[in-house]
Amino acid sequence: MIYLVEDDSSIRELVVYTLNNTGLEAEGFGKPSEFWHALEKKAPTLVLLDIMLPEEDGLSILKKLRSAVSTREMPVMLLTAKGSEYDKIVGLDLGADDYLPKPFGMMELVARTKALIRRSNYNGSSNVPNKTYTLGNLYVNPSSYIAKVNGEQVILTQKEFETLCMLFENQGIVLTRDKLLTEIWGYEYCGESRTVDVHIRTLRKKLGSSGNCIETVHGIGYKIGEKQ
Repeated sequence: MIYLVEDDSSIRELVVYTLNNTGLEAEGFGKPSEFWHALEKKAPTLVLLDIMLPEEDGLSILKKLRSAVSTREMPVMLLTAKGSEYDKIVGLDLGADDYLPKPFGMMELVARTKALIRRSNYNGSSNVPNKTYTLGNLYVNPSSYIAKVNGEQVILTQKEFETLCMLFENQGIVLTRDKLLTEIWGYEYCGESRTVDVHIRTLRKKLGSSGNCIETVHGIGYKIGEKQ
């Protein structure tokens, strides 16, 4: 099931009709409140999310989806106004998996939707592993979205937390900037290695005394040291 949140009834009806007639079951909602109500009953395999909405905007909805364990891995494609570069960048940084600027063709939408479903492992429940990591005074619990240093919780952004978890999942292994970009930011950010560097720098700063556990391997990338 695909959920579409779009307040323009003509667009909503056309998209839902097209998806249903290409073998993709879909349901549309004109208001965020209707979407949240439906989400309580059934989790979709993908969300198509307009940004300009009544009640609350699409970026706010995306942020809530990414902050909840049950929907953190749910694929989300943003439908953005043409030329809205700021919304695109903010949306991707908040964790959107793809975006499609308006006006868009129906066949492109179908193709992008199918591609996103294919590369997603989301099955309607959290895919976050029930595992914790400890290194020195640093504690990370991916399933609870918690990071602590010396017992004090550290507030991290979505991308900072994902970066930290990925480093722990590959503890002792050097991850290249390209690998981090591909896995965490997606193809839209390929080549933007400074994105990784900036996030690592802010991550280290937030981790304080534990920040030096993230090691720079010059000319290659980053790693978290071996278990102590």
